[in-house]
Amino acid sequence: MILQGKRVPLPPAPVVHHRFEAHAAATPHAVAVCHAGQQLTYGQLDARANRFAHFLTARGHGRGATVGVCLDYSPDMLVAILGTLKAGAAYVPLDPSYPAERLRLLLGQVPDLALIVASSATAGLVEPVTVEVVDLQRLSEHLEGLPATGPDVLVTGDDVCYAVFTSGSTGTPKVTAVRHEGWFNLLNWLTLEYGLHAGSHNLVVSAFGFDLSQRSLMLPLFCGATQYLMASRNFDPSMAYRMLIQHDIRVVNCASSTLYVLVDWETARGGDALTRLDYMLFGGEPLHAGRLLDWARREGNTCTLLHQYGVAECTDVATSFDLADYRPGDHDIPPVGRPAHNTAIHLLDERMREVAAGEYGEICISGTSVGAGYLGGTGPESARFTTVEVDGEPRRLYRTGDRGRVNEEGDLVVAGRMDAQVKVRGMRIDPADVERALGRLAGIRQAAVVVDRTAAGETELVAFIEPAGDDLAENDVRTRLLQALPRNMVPARFLNIPRIPLSPHGKADRAALSAEFLD
Repeated sequence: MILQGKRVPLPPAPVVHHRFEAHAAATPHAVAVCHAGQQLTYGQLDARANRFAHFLTARGHGRGATVGVCLDYSPDMLVAILGTLKAGAAYVPLDPSYPAERLRLLLGQVPDLALIVASSATAGLVEPVTVEVVDLQRLSEHLEGLPATGPDVLVTGDDVCYAVFTSGSTGTPKVTAVRHEGWFNLLNWLTLEYGLHAGSHNLVVSAFGFDLSQRSLMLPLFCGATQYLMASRNFDPSMAYRMLIQHDIRVVNCASSTLYVLVDWETARGGDALTRLDYMLFGGEPLHAGRLLDWARREGNTCTLLHQYGVAECTDVATSFDLADYRPGDHDIPPVGRPAHNTAIHLLDERMREVAAGEYGEICISGTSVGAGYLGGTGPESARFTTVEVDGEPRRLYRTGDRGRVNEEGDLVVAGRMDAQVKVRGMRIDPADVERALGRLAGIRQAAVVVDRTAAGETELVAFIEPAGDDLAENDVRTRLLQALPRNMVPARFLNIPRIPLSPHGKADRAALSAEFLD
C-alpha cells in the first residue's frame, strides 16, 4: 500500500535561508524576532547572521562543516543558526535544558564538530571539549567589523542544513542529518497547504533539541512572519499562555502532551487565546483525542488542530490530519492523515513487499523528505535507509519501525512501535537507555524500566529498582537521575523491589513486573 503526496516542483536551489533572505530584502523593517521585550527586524537579523557567516568561513568552517549550538532561546540563537546555514555549514542543536553529563554523551556522537556556539550561561554545559567554544556577545565587537552582506558561498539542496539527536533502535544516541531540499520542501508545503503568510506569527514552546523545534524556529521566517521566543529554558505554561494573550500569535507547533497542558490551562481559566489561533500543529506521540475534543468543539473556537506524523530522519513531518474530521467511534486510533508534498508513505511487510489496503505493515517514507542518514553512521541503524522499487524505479526509503495501516478514508493510522521503543511526551525513548543510567547510580544493584498507561491513557515510564542495601527514597533517585538524563527520560515512578525477576532466557522479565505491580 502506498500513499503518495502531491508532487510540487521546487526551485532549482531549494535552500531554506534563501527564502528568509528574500523577505529581508523585500521587508527589511518587518519584525523578525521578539524576545524578552526586545526585537530584531529582518534587516537587522540578516546583517548579524551574515557577519557570523563571515566569521565561520574565515576559520574554514564553511560548506560541509558542522557547528554545535548550545544557546537558550534568544535572537542570538537565530543569528547562530542562520549564520551557520549561510556559511554552507549544518548546525546541531545542543539543548541547554539537558544535564551536562547528557550533553557530553551527545557530543561524543558528533563526528568532526567544527565549533560550538554557547553563552556565558551555557558554556559550562559543554566543557571540557576539544573544539572552540565561541560566545556571540563576547565576539560582538569583532563581528561588527565583518561585512553585513552575505558571503559568497554556494549552497545546494543536497547540502545538510541541520542534524538532531534521536535515540534510535539501539538506545545509543544517533545524529540524523537533514538536507536543505527536505527542509525547504516541508516548510514550503506547510506554507502552501495552510496559507501561511507574513501575519502567521509563531510562538516556540518546545525544547530546542526536539526535531519539531527546528521547523517551529524557521517556519515564520520562511513566510515573512514574526518569531516569538519565551525567556525560559524549560516550558512554562503560564508564560506561554500570557504571550498568546499579549501578542498576535497565530501558529504554535508542539508535542501532543504540551497541547494537553495548554488546553487544560485555558479551560481552567476560561480563556480563549488558544481558540483564536489559526493553527496548532502537534504530534510526536499517540494522541488521546478525548483530552482535546470538548475544547476543540467549543463555540467560537476557530483554531485548526493538525494532527501530524513523522520522524527526525525524514525532516520531522510526513503526514497531516485535520482533527475536525475525526469522529470518536469512526476509528480505533485518531489518524495522522495524508502525505506532505513530494512525500510517499509505504506500508510494507517483513520482506519489504506492499501490504494490501487496510492491512498493517511497517510505515516507510520515501521522497524529498528522506534525510541524509546518520552522521558517521556505520551501525545497524543505517540499514533503515534503503531502497525499494516502485513502478520499475528505485526509491530511497526510510524504515521508521512504526506499525500502521490506511483506513477506509485513505488516511494513515499509526498503531505503535514495532520494536521496544516508546514515545513519552513526544520524544522517542528506549527504556534500556534509562536502565543503564539508573545502573550507574550508587546504591542501585539493578533496574528495570517498563511502560505503563495512566488513567488518562498517557504513556509513562515506571522504574523498578533492586537496591544494593536499604530501600532508596524516590525523590533522591529522581534528583540524581536528572543530573544524567533529560527530564522527559526520567520515569514517573520508582518502586523498590527485593529482586528483579528473570525470564527463562535469563533476562529481566518486564512482563512479569507489569503483571504483578501495574495491572
